Amino acid sequence: MAQPEIHQFPCLKDNYGVLVHDAEEGVTLSIDAPDAGAVKRALDERGWTLTHILVTHHHADHTAGIPALKSETQCTVIGPSAESVRIPGLDAGVAEPCSLHLGSLEAKVLDTPGHTMGHIAYWIPAAGVAFVGDTLFAMGCGRVLEGTAEMMWASLQKIAALPPETHLYCGHEYTVSNGKFGATIEPGNARLAERLAEAEAARRDGRPTLPTRVDLEHETNVFLRAATPAIRAHVNLPDGPDWKVFAALRERKNRF
Repeated sequence: MAQPEIHQFPCLKDNYGVLVHDAEEGVTLSIDAPDAGAVKRALDERGWTLTHILVTHHHADHTAGIPALKSETQCTVIGPSAESVRIPGLDAGVAEPCSLHLGSLEAKVLDTPGHTMGHIAYWIPAAGVAFVGDTLFAMGCGRVLEGTAEMMWASLQKIAALPPETHLYCGHEYTVSNGKFGATIEPGNARLAERLAEAEAARRDGRPTLPTRVDLEHETNVFLRAATPAIRAHVNLPDGPDWKVFAALRERKNRF
């Protein structure tokens, strides 16, 4: 299989849209549809025709563009079956362990609840990429809005277990804020400090900090590092399950 072309572009306030193009089969996927106009412009710039929208979760900043795009292109809309009534224009609901065959691409569906109850991610192993929506961000994670901290921790662990070289495409540009928070939790993490400086420089230059990679997140994302003694000590939880450390970190980030 030839590697797909992947195009990431900013939209709305701090969202990212992503297009995945399989030239062999003429298949083009939009990962979520934050804004129809931005997706259309990205398609037109490349001369691609939209065939599918893969939805990660029901929030409007990930689904608002679906009706207009579907009306114009007759694309197929696929998303989490657990949120089917909350996603406009959904044609097929999926859940783990479904595999989607889209042209020459095979995308595995991962259940990643926590931010929303039915949140899913899409992993294309042959391309070494995963689209994780609002579950994991570079050096951060999504708010636990509908699920529980224990549920979100399990979802993050699922993403963290992907091959270390996997590129992770996230829904938002939150890296600098996440890195600043992480530095307050793990000030002795030199790699985190280095990465924060890199992210700040990128944003000053108008460059994206995404995609990230699994191995980078293991090194610099405090939300994945709940087993680290220094982090446990920082939140006064030297013992107990990792998810409780994660929960304490998420509460602190909510107030940061």
